[in-house]
Amino acid sequence: MTSAPPPSPSPDAQPEDTVPHAPEGAGAVPESEIPLEAQLVALEAALAEAEQAAAQAKDAQLRAAADFENTRRRLERDAQRTAQYATENLLKELLAVADSVELGLKAARKPDAEVAALTEGMEITQRQVNSFLEKQGVTALDPAGQPFNPDEQQAMSMIESADVPPNHVLAVMQQGYRLHDRLLRPAMVIVAKAPAQAAEN
Repeated sequence: MTSAPPPSPSPDAQPEDTVPHAPEGAGAVPESEIPLEAQLVALEAALAEAEQAAAQAKDAQLRAAADFENTRRRLERDAQRTAQYATENLLKELLAVADSVELGLKAARKPDAEVAALTEGMEITQRQVNSFLEKQGVTALDPAGQPFNPDEQQAMSMIESADVPPNHVLAVMQQGYRLHDRLLRPAMVIVAKAPAQAAEN
């Protein structure tokens, strides 16, 4: 028994290796094939987006500059106001001293003014002044009898003295003052020197 011969290939059939394949990137349309009108629309959209971003950045910059300017002006006003009224409390305390001086002058102008009353009024005023200075950190320098210190004292003259050692303060013509640890005003003093006879011996 003979086997049947294999079927002959159809005239329309093609070998497997000759079947055409779709080219790579067949889904992407080349830019050259995109209509010019569509390209213009895309460019206009990108340009509008860039312009919007630039406008937003400029607006933010202007707001930041305005905020900075407002802050600067406010700080200047605050600094000016602080400097203008920085001495308010100081002046209030001085007013009490001024009132005391005014009362003392009124009392001194009376025909029957008594020296004792005037002295008491001046002592009250002096205590007010000293209290005011202490609150400001000011202390008086009274170097009477102490060795002469050119850093805190100004010698006005030298006088012979047998009671005070040489180069010591014999008398204080004007008190000196110190503000905390800084010299505010030197004391004007008279410095003692050895008597002529003692110096010769």
